[in-house]
Amino acid sequence: MSTPDVPLRIEISFEVPGTPDLVWDAIATAHGLSGWFLPTEVEEHVGGRVLFHMGPTDSEGRITDWEPPRRLVYEEADWAQLTGRDEAEVTPLATEFLVEATSGGSCVVRIVSSAFGTGADWEQEFFEQMNEGWEPYFQHLRLYLTHFPGQTATPLQAEADVKAAPVAVAGAMLTALGLTATSGPGDPVLLRGLPAVVEHIGEQHVVARLTDDPSGYFAFFAYEKGDGISAANLSGYLFSDAAAGYVDREQPGWQAWLGDLEVPS
Repeated sequence: MSTPDVPLRIEISFEVPGTPDLVWDAIATAHGLSGWFLPTEVEEHVGGRVLFHMGPTDSEGRITDWEPPRRLVYEEADWAQLTGRDEAEVTPLATEFLVEATSGGSCVVRIVSSAFGTGADWEQEFFEQMNEGWEPYFQHLRLYLTHFPGQTATPLQAEADVKAAPVAVAGAMLTALGLTATSGPGDPVLLRGLPAVVEHIGEQHVVARLTDDPSGYFAFFAYEKGDGISAANLSGYLFSDAAAGYVDREQPGWQAWLGDLEVPS
């Protein structure tokens, strides 16, 4: 049997607004991570649990290093299971956040994720997809620290499977929002009647910030699930007193909106 001795690693750095204390609050607390990443539970100490809620599945880890406001490290042991390979021989996935202050009131955040595997193709593919998957969330983190630092989000989640490539699904979402390939940051957009402004448009990712109540932002993703199926995903992060009522009323409507996307064949 192969042993996990092949190194796997990604390292990404990006700059965000805010002091080290504000950035630490965003990356190392439950309300902070839930405001830009995934709904998350965090026990804030070495040995504490970190639990990421990923739709129908969860990923659990343990904090192995806790040095506010500079360094956070946690390990997740079940990353192979997330790909359906429960019997795979891999070591835990270690993720390290490093925060370094810069001039001008901003910080550089460095994320390093590493593990050992056996050299199987799916292991490298997992790390490549993880590397690609971080980029959209960096946009969220910058937006959260710019407009909603320290606040607690009420999440809105909806997703639909579509038999098409992710780029085609993303294009269908763009069209349904009334945007085009030439749209960009600063452009106005209506999110099922809610006024908003575009913050970011990528190939498979659109972010729009609400300009009325409830306050917050919506992120629209398209990603590949396999066997010719892609997911059309909406992640909403809402921060006002009206957020809970909006989610209760409107989540079914957003789910239907995703299910009714017209994707060219």
